[in-house]
Amino acid sequence: MTALVATTPGPIVELGAGGGALTRALARLDRPLTAVELDPRRAAALRRELGGTATVVQADVLRWPLPREPFVLVGNVPFHLTTAILRRILDADRWRSAILLTQWEVARRRCGVGGASMLTVQSAPWYRFTLDRRVPARAFRPVPSVDGGVFRIDRRPEPLARTPERRAYRAWVGDVFQGPGRGLVQVLGRTSRPITAGAARRMLRDRGIAADTPPSRLTTDDWLELWGLARGRA
Repeated sequence: MTALVATTPGPIVELGAGGGALTRALARLDRPLTAVELDPRRAAALRRELGGTATVVQADVLRWPLPREPFVLVGNVPFHLTTAILRRILDADRWRSAILLTQWEVARRRCGVGGASMLTVQSAPWYRFTLDRRVPARAFRPVPSVDGGVFRIDRRPEPLARTPERRAYRAWVGDVFQGPGRGLVQVLGRTSRPITAGAARRMLRDRGIAADTPPSRLTTDDWLELWGLARGRA
């Protein structure tokens, strides 16, 4: 994870420093480092140990105000807070890259391996998700019941969709993932921005997509093509 962070520029913010295993390695990069930890005892211990090499903040990562200048996010994300932390990150501005460790299956889904999650699809026009590696459970202390996975998120230099449309796009993707209907054509016709059956069939045929393809299997380009149709109907 430190090697991945080293490929990025700027200050570093670590979410959930814990006992400092990652914090110590990040401090050796000799870049401005802020480590956020909820537990006051752990935060105090890290502050004493690291001294002037890192700024240790005792705070809840879901509420702590993120820096205003560009920065890099890194963290061994608590498994039970993965979705909440990811939503917080993806709604935030100014950070350039995020290097994260989560459950292996979560990492795979976030990066579209075996099908993308709804959260990833909602964010893909503005971010790139890249799977790095699997981390065996035995590498953790205490040992969890599942393996971990390292992946990175990079903000796209040029968004694939207009940023003012982000909220509408996310809501529409949610409609498609959770909407009623048998097959994509029916589902796409029953969203808040419906696509006519004829237009949906033509688009699916032109892109070689079977009508029974689940939303999680569509590519980012597929979603953007559909969004163009949906936006035209609004």
